[in-house]
Amino acid sequence: MSYAAQHLEETLAVVRGLDPAKIEAMAEALVALRERGGRLFFLGVGGSAGNCSHAVNDFRKIAGIESYAPTDNVSELTARTNDEGWQTVFIEWLKTSRLNGNDGVFIMSVGGGNLEKNISPNLVLALQHAKEAGATILGVVGRDGGYTAKVGDAVVIVPVVNPENITPHSEAFQAVIWHLLVSHPALKARDTKWESAVR
Repeated sequence: MSYAAQHLEETLAVVRGLDPAKIEAMAEALVALRERGGRLFFLGVGGSAGNCSHAVNDFRKIAGIESYAPTDNVSELTARTNDEGWQTVFIEWLKTSRLNGNDGVFIMSVGGGNLEKNISPNLVLALQHAKEAGATILGVVGRDGGYTAKVGDAVVIVPVVNPENITPHSEAFQAVIWHLLVSHPALKARDTKWESAVR
C-alpha cells in the first residue's frame, strides 16, 4: 500500500471514530452563545493557531458570531511573550478582553495542554481563567484531549489511528469540524459565495 493510500485509510478511520453527538453539543452551545451575544475566542499554537485564524473568519462571516484569535495580533503576542513569558500570553489577553460568562473559548490543539509535562501551559492557564469567568469551553483536540477535555463543556477528541500521524490528523480534523459547525443549519447565518452562485 502506498503512503497516500495508507493516509487516506487512516482518515476514514478517524471519521468513523468521531462522536457526532459531541459535535452536535458544540453546535448547540454555539447557538446559545450567539443568542446571548457572547464572543468566541479561538486559542491554539503552531498549525492550530493558523486554523484558529481561518476559523475566526468563518465564524464571523458565516455564523455571525463575534470571534477573535489572539495569535492574529502579532504585535501584542510578541510583546507579551518578550515581556511576560510565553505561558501567560493567552490568559493576559483574555483578561484584557474581559472574558465573561457570556463568552466562549474554543481550543484547537493536538494535545489539549498539560501542565505536568509543560506542554502548551498557555492553553491550560487560559482555560483555568475561562472556568473562573464562567465562559463556555469548546475544543477540537487530539491524543487524549489533555486539560481541554477535562474541563471543556463540549470537546471533540480526534481519535488516534496511527501514533505516527497524531499531529496531521488532529490539525486536519480541526478544519473538518469547524467547517461542519459553520455549515450546520442551526448555525449558518449566511450563504457562502459558491453555494449561493450555483443556485
